[in-house]
Amino acid sequence: MGSSLTILVLVVAFALVFDYINGFHDTANAVATVVSTNVLPGRTAVLMAAAFNFFGAFLGVGVAKTIGGDIADPASVTQLVIAAALLGAIAWNLFTWYRGIPSSSSHALIGGLVGAVWCYRVVHDASPDDALIELLTSKGVVLTLKALVLSPLVGLAGGFALMILLLWTVHRLRPSVINRSFRRLQLVSASFMAFAHGSNDAQKSMGIITLALASYAASQGSPESDLSVPTWVIVACALAMALGTASGGWRIMKTMGHRIIKLRPINGFAAETAAATTILVATWFKAPVSTTHVISSSIMGVGASKRVSAVRWGVAGNILIAWILTIPVSAVVAAVLFRILHAWLGRA
Repeated sequence: MGSSLTILVLVVAFALVFDYINGFHDTANAVATVVSTNVLPGRTAVLMAAAFNFFGAFLGVGVAKTIGGDIADPASVTQLVIAAALLGAIAWNLFTWYRGIPSSSSHALIGGLVGAVWCYRVVHDASPDDALIELLTSKGVVLTLKALVLSPLVGLAGGFALMILLLWTVHRLRPSVINRSFRRLQLVSASFMAFAHGSNDAQKSMGIITLALASYAASQGSPESDLSVPTWVIVACALAMALGTASGGWRIMKTMGHRIIKLRPINGFAAETAAATTILVATWFKAPVSTTHVISSSIMGVGASKRVSAVRWGVAGNILIAWILTIPVSAVVAAVLFRILHAWLGRA
């Protein structure tokens, strides 16, 4: 029991570290546009985003339950599986942060969980193909894959449509009036985006910690119960994400704020509003989405509303490659890490 409890504590710590890294990795999602349009200085924007990330984390626990109970049965995994999943996700996050690539922390976590669970089942004599099919057809993975495809498309279309609507609404106003008005409105849209980010992304770590707690309880012979997220887990994850956001993710911010399109306040308002709305709808449906995917595609949609050539599609292509690679690379890394941990620590 002692070693199992120790590993549980380490897994909770890894989950909070992942949440912190998720926060600073995704700082750009909430504030890149408001900084690039010079509406707020960088440090002020980051602190504002951290505060709204924190409050957003208390919106609900539906996404946490999808992560914690709909991908793998807590009774059928161990703490080593969850630790390997977290370490695989953290490794990919740090790599993409270092390279300044806007990738998905959410899908790195999903990929890590799928890879670690798959390897665990194969080690315990399941057929590799059967284990993979079972995972890919689980309720949580199916919902995540649907959200992976649909949410960027909705963000792209939303950014495009909202930008067209705004241009039609303000076309009679002087540019100086438009800029002054949308500089103020962007404070609202940036806060809205940060709140939406917290509502979805903080729940991923909540789900992982809840999965670890349920797995530990099952290993100790506790009777099965509904998967509930303890209050202390919600508060801890909200704090970890807020602190990560407050530390700032400046490498990725340059890509989001300058390299995709040249943004003005009206563009930033449209992109943030479309992205935040998409994310909150996904949270309502308990779907873990990539806030990075959504805001990136919303920025592209806003740029495309001017003209197709306004978007730097070479940069967008690099982001797309990272999107495609995130789940499989995180899965492979997590699977390898599980084999190493399993060989070293056994079936703890």
